[in-house]
Amino acid sequence: MNVRRPHISGIALAAVTAVGIGTLTACSSDSAAAGNTDKFDVVASFYPMAFLAEQIGKDHVKVTSLTEPGQEPHDLEISARQRAQLEDSDAALYLKGLQPSVDEAIGQSGLDTKIDAATLTKLEDHGDVEHDHEGDEAHSEEAHSEEEGHALDPHVWLDPVKYAEIAKGVGTAFEKADPDHAADYKKNTEALVKRLGALNTEFADGLKDTRSKVFFTNHSAFGYLAERYGLTQEAITGVDPDSEPSPARMKELQKEAGADGVTTVFYETLVSDKTAKTLADDAGLKTDVLDPLEGITDKSRGDDYFGVMEANLAALKTALGAK
Repeated sequence: MNVRRPHISGIALAAVTAVGIGTLTACSSDSAAAGNTDKFDVVASFYPMAFLAEQIGKDHVKVTSLTEPGQEPHDLEISARQRAQLEDSDAALYLKGLQPSVDEAIGQSGLDTKIDAATLTKLEDHGDVEHDHEGDEAHSEEAHSEEEGHALDPHVWLDPVKYAEIAKGVGTAFEKADPDHAADYKKNTEALVKRLGALNTEFADGLKDTRSKVFFTNHSAFGYLAERYGLTQEAITGVDPDSEPSPARMKELQKEAGADGVTTVFYETLVSDKTAKTLADDAGLKTDVLDPLEGITDKSRGDDYFGVMEANLAALKTALGAK
């Protein structure tokens, strides 16, 4: 097959941009493995983007993630070796606005094929996603709302409908970049979109009739999921999972828990559960995991995107009292 950069048209992809960056157990995290292979070499920013590339590209792609398994994506700083890795690859797949270091590195790279998932679906302002990188030039104007202090929420992969929209855009980008395998990319994309449609139906049916519609999370990653299924997310912190909430915020959540019938405070696998457990103890609530799917580790409740999303649905149904 021998996909090489001289055969890939940058012009063909000029209007196509797309998704994320991630950690995928099936993809390599060794920078030496990226580029100069006989496959279409894709560098992905973190797990959700790497998963898309693997599912759409299958045997035709070599996917390498910039974010290591277990690494918090928001904290990623691109190394000189990773910058060289980008230059040796055929394409970069990322989600602009989530990882400033990645945005800068890809923007400065000489790659013809830069696929930004944030352009493949509509990002929204969920209000509680604070702008944690004020003044950071790596954040594009498109990634921010006009409303003061808020950034557009980047966590689109947690909504199966929006993730499917991104998948379609990535599939189109792959078809144009590697036309010899366009038919396979199209077929694989259609299969993935169908699975995401079934997952959306499962979530809609499972969360349709619940005792409560409010859930507490460690950080505000689940705004799209909540909006899609008629729920309300209350985050202890903003978009930065490592930030500390104010005492006033903790008291506010304790009061709301009683008013809205909240039973559970959700935390995640890649950051400390200390704050979530403190709130739970103070308010007499349970704790459980709701995984934002920013990476897969041996602590994840599932081996891939679909497995973890199924576990998230089960946790939500229990916490919200699904009937």
